[in-house]
Amino acid sequence: MTTAEGEISTSSKWGATPGGSDEVRFVEGPQNRTSELLRAVRIFCEFMRGFRALHFVGPCVTVFGSARFSESHPYLTGGCPGIMEAANGGAKEAGGRSIGCNIELPEEQKPNRYLDRWITFRHFFVRKVMLVKYSYALIALPGGFGTLDEIFEAATLIQTAKIRNFPLVLMGKEFWRPLLEFLAERLVREKTIDQADLDRLIVTDSPQEAVQVITEIAMGQFGLTYPARLKRRWFFAEKKLACVATGDLGSGTRPTRHD
Repeated sequence: MTTAEGEISTSSKWGATPGGSDEVRFVEGPQNRTSELLRAVRIFCEFMRGFRALHFVGPCVTVFGSARFSESHPYLTGGCPGIMEAANGGAKEAGGRSIGCNIELPEEQKPNRYLDRWITFRHFFVRKVMLVKYSYALIALPGGFGTLDEIFEAATLIQTAKIRNFPLVLMGKEFWRPLLEFLAERLVREKTIDQADLDRLIVTDSPQEAVQVITEIAMGQFGLTYPARLKRRWFFAEKKLACVATGDLGSGTRPTRHD
């Protein structure tokens, strides 16, 4: 994700646990009441940790994309390797701060060298709430199931007016063309979605166009500005929260944030 200004708390572990048995049991149906209560408390704590970590980040843009592409891949132009690492690198070169919102998975979970801060989540739904809540735009580069999940989750929230019509940008016209054709020729034709729903997707090959659209909507429609930073409150231990070590990723950069 990308932010113009702010700091964030961090975790010293990145994908340290490849998804424990608790997450597996969570979706296997009803458990005994005590375990369900304890799980609800853990999920609540995970939400609170995310709120505390991202509260001071500032205006953000979330970037999705595949972690599987190598540096030689033609599409290689969210803090994981692959496209998201490239997005972090570009943000850092532009003087931004890169923030990684990681999920515990068996594979592809290593911090890249461009990340300044990161936070690791156990549950996908908690991570997705954080990425939408603290973003003013979503950018999807070529990716797989995870990227599609994020795209359609955001599109559904926009369609049902749960979030405002902020930009949902698909980078790479040729990559997304078969999907867009399916949406137009099948879903729109069968009236399972409206043409207006499809028109909300901004498809481009131009980073400059994406930046322009995001800037115009965020600052024009939302009246987004860059106000003074929110004050940290000592009684919430927020000063201490902002100083947690980041690991061996280096320091001294200026702001940005990513998925």
